[in-house]
Amino acid sequence: MHEFTELTEKLFKGAHNLSHLREEDIQIGVTPKEEVYREDKVVLYRFTPKVEPSLNIPILIVYALVNRPYIVDLQEGRSLVANLLNLGLDVYLIDWGYPSRGDRFLTLDDYINGYINNCVDVVRDRYNLEQINLLGICQGGAFSLCYSSIYPEKVKNLITMVTPVDFHTNEGLLNVWGGSTLGSQALDVDLMVDTLGNIPGDFMNLEFLMLKPFQLGVQKYIDFLDTIDEDKLLNFLRMEKWIFDSPDQAGEAYRQFMKDFYQGNKLIKGEIEIGKKRVNLEKICIPVLNIYAEQDHLVPSASSLALEKYIGSEDYTVRSFPVGHIGMYVSSKVQRDLPPTIVDWLKARV
Repeated sequence: MHEFTELTEKLFKGAHNLSHLREEDIQIGVTPKEEVYREDKVVLYRFTPKVEPSLNIPILIVYALVNRPYIVDLQEGRSLVANLLNLGLDVYLIDWGYPSRGDRFLTLDDYINGYINNCVDVVRDRYNLEQINLLGICQGGAFSLCYSSIYPEKVKNLITMVTPVDFHTNEGLLNVWGGSTLGSQALDVDLMVDTLGNIPGDFMNLEFLMLKPFQLGVQKYIDFLDTIDEDKLLNFLRMEKWIFDSPDQAGEAYRQFMKDFYQGNKLIKGEIEIGKKRVNLEKICIPVLNIYAEQDHLVPSASSLALEKYIGSEDYTVRSFPVGHIGMYVSSKVQRDLPPTIVDWLKARV
């Protein structure tokens, strides 16, 4: 009875704390930017420089298709983008938009040989450069590895962050659910795509929440009820807004990614084909900085660290941070140390 009364009091207190907040108070993506290219639902943005760029080679951020890329620019004081700008980088970002029913037949060929390649060419043309820098994050890191293998002449330096490489590392429950051990017996991807067309964002969200059902579905909301500081309330709500802002996944792209990467583990086998182009990680001979999260439950460290064994680069650097997958974006310590790590590494390779 006492526990029920205590929880009821927390609920009333939490409701009171939220009563004056409005949707417009929960601002995300705070750094000014301009649209420089648009194709279908994909938009390429350039963030407004805060200081005179100290490097003459811009960096293009390639984010995952899952969730929205504004997590790298979440809020004032917790923005990877803003911190990179402050250190003199010229930053571009690909926003994939929200696939609709008309996009169900988009393939990885469309995303990598199409959208990414076109965005890279736009940036190259704006600066009259042969090569630019890439920063691939999570699934976007896997895409960037494929791109750098196919178009090594267009990439100067490659940075991968919380990027899965070996998808048969069974430390991660997501890998097991995706089919690293049982293949289609674990997840019948063909049945899903043939039935649904696009994969609903809500399904993806539920899958991620079920990796830690109590922590992500119950405990964080109980802890939230103890939050009385408005800044912390807004921080919490910004994260909730991002977590549940989940685009649907284009069906054919999802089919290939799950079957070839998760179930077939073809990236490290050299068996991935994007369009008619074969991905061979050994062809990546450019400098590579691989950044991973030591407590990542979505992309186990072993999955990311496998990269060193398969690329051809002799200039390979690895850096880690003692946080989880989301902590790479929101941890104040990471945001203090990560941007200088990236900038210093790039400056040494101009």
